[in-house]
Amino acid sequence: MAETAGAPERPELFYEITDTVGEVAPRPVGGWRRYWDSATARKITLLAVLAVVWEGYGRWLDDALLFPTFSAAVGALASSIASGELPGAAAFTIQLLLKGYAAGLVLAAILTSVASVTRIGADFLETVASMFNPLPSIAMLPLALIWFGIGENAIIFVLIHAVLWAVALNAHAGCRSVSPTLRMVGLNYGLSPFGYIRRILLPGAFPSILTGLKVGWAFAWRTLIAAELVFGTTGGSGGLGWFIYNHRNQLNTANVFAGLLTVILFGLLVENLIFKSIENRTVRRWGMQA
Repeated sequence: MAETAGAPERPELFYEITDTVGEVAPRPVGGWRRYWDSATARKITLLAVLAVVWEGYGRWLDDALLFPTFSAAVGALASSIASGELPGAAAFTIQLLLKGYAAGLVLAAILTSVASVTRIGADFLETVASMFNPLPSIAMLPLALIWFGIGENAIIFVLIHAVLWAVALNAHAGCRSVSPTLRMVGLNYGLSPFGYIRRILLPGAFPSILTGLKVGWAFAWRTLIAAELVFGTTGGSGGLGWFIYNHRNQLNTANVFAGLLTVILFGLLVENLIFKSIENRTVRRWGMQA
């Protein structure tokens, strides 16, 4: 359509274009936002809320024998530490736990390595794990006491059982999930079985391996505390489980909670200082996890 000559201008349709592009000033982030963006700060806040709820419920119940307050449990914890009773029990439990955990990791590494490079090894691991993994570790303790006698060896045996299958199965699943392309690259480069495991399978499967390490550590803790609770001392000494059991018999519930708090604190420390550090230096740094 041809323009109409002398058509009136419409000023409302004319806009002046101005240069509005410039630097955007960063919006300041408040102190509360910076605090809440920290995962450590959020976890500390949650723990503080749980402590307040515990304290409130204990005061409302008003029965120290049934459920002591959080402050009473912390006081019993401090008293037990000052007397040296709790540190001795914790040291005994930790050294026994580390022995069983380390032995379980060595056996799991051997089984997983063989299963990753040979078919018969994979069949053996899957068959044996399906037989023994559902078996509670604490159920093996009566036999272990018969075979090894009352002492550390019996406890270490059941700890190996608790750790071995969780770590081996997770590691094996991680190795099987490694990309076939990476596997072919390793084989084409002519890597030895050890080099193939170290350079291809281990980095690719490490997220699953780390999960197995965490699960195995938790299973070992449960098994050890349960063994000490049910069967008492080991070799004339007592650990955290025996500390809890002994004070339960004395109706000292605050000290029972002090022992449970010690187990919880060790779990938090291991998770946030050791496993989280390993995770940040490996799977997060390699871009395998957000």
